[in-house]
Amino acid sequence: MTQLLSTDAVPRNQRLAYWTDMICNVYVQLGCDPVREGPAGDFAGSIRRHALPSLDVSVVNSGAQSVMRTPGHIARSTDAYFLVGIQTAGRGVVRQDGRDAVLSVGDFALYDSTRPYHLQFDDDFEQIVLKLPGERLRSELRDTEALTATTVSGREGAGHLLISMIRTLREDIDALQPASALAVANGVLSILVAGLQTLPAARSPGLSQLAAFHLARIKRHIDEQLADPALSVSSLAAQLGLSASQIHRVFASEPLTPAQYIWERRLEACSRDLREPRLAGRTVSEIAFGRGFSDAAHFSRVFRERFGCSPREWRLRH
Repeated sequence: MTQLLSTDAVPRNQRLAYWTDMICNVYVQLGCDPVREGPAGDFAGSIRRHALPSLDVSVVNSGAQSVMRTPGHIARSTDAYFLVGIQTAGRGVVRQDGRDAVLSVGDFALYDSTRPYHLQFDDDFEQIVLKLPGERLRSELRDTEALTATTVSGREGAGHLLISMIRTLREDIDALQPASALAVANGVLSILVAGLQTLPAARSPGLSQLAAFHLARIKRHIDEQLADPALSVSSLAAQLGLSASQIHRVFASEPLTPAQYIWERRLEACSRDLREPRLAGRTVSEIAFGRGFSDAAHFSRVFRERFGCSPREWRLRH
C-alpha cells in the first residue's frame, strides 16, 4: 500500500498545522515547529508512505523544522515503535538518551518512541524513515537503549548495504508481491540489526564453550517441543538437569528471555505452517493449537503484532 500526503492539499495558512497532523498520523504523537521565522504558508512538506509486513517505509521531503516527542505525548499514547532515520538529502540531528546523532547523507540513526526525543533539521532535507514494532527489534537486539541516537555510517559495511537496499526498495516497492514484500521486510531488518551491532555499545563478551553448548541444547529442546502447551522454563530445566536460574543465565547474552524465545519460535512455526500447501485443510486454530497455543484470540492478536496482519490474511497472501 502506498500513500502520498502533501501540504499542497491545504490552503497556505493551514500547512504547518496540517503537517503536524500528518506526522502524528504516520509516525507517533509529536510536536513540530518551523526553524525559520516567516509566514506559515511558506512551509511545505510531503510524505510518501509504503506499508510492508511489520515495517513501514516512508520518504519525507520537507523544510527546516524541529520535531519533539515529549513526556506529555508519550503519556497520552500507547505507541511503542522504533524508528530509523536514513538521511538522503540535507543534514539532521537525532537527540535521545543524552546523545546526539549527527546525520549526513547516507548516515542513519535509531530512536525509540517510548522515550522523549528531538529531531532537528536546519535546512530543507529528505529522509527515508523506517518504522517497526518495538518488540520486533528487541527480539533481535539486547540493550536497545544504548544504541539510540548514535550515528551509523552508510558509507561502509552493513550501513552501506542497508542504504543500497532501501534505495532499491524505494524504486521497486509498488511492484512487490506479498511474499516478496515479507522477504524484503525481513531482509531490511536483518541488515539494520547488523549495522547496529557494529556500534561499540552493542558489543558484548562471547559465550564460554560450556554456555554455548547449553544454549544450543536448550534451543533444540524448545524446537522439538513447541506443540506442548505446557512447555516452560521449569519443564526444560527438569528435562535437561539444569536449574531455571541456569537457563536464564545462559540466555542473558540473548535478545530474548527463554519464555519470549519459546513464543517467538511458536509464531515463526505457525507462519511457516500457514504457508504450507499440505496444511491447507487445517483451520487457523488447528495450526495454532498444533504449535502450543491454547487460546485462538490470543494467538490472532500476537500474530498480528508480529507479522502486521491476521493469520487468515497471512494465509491468503501466501
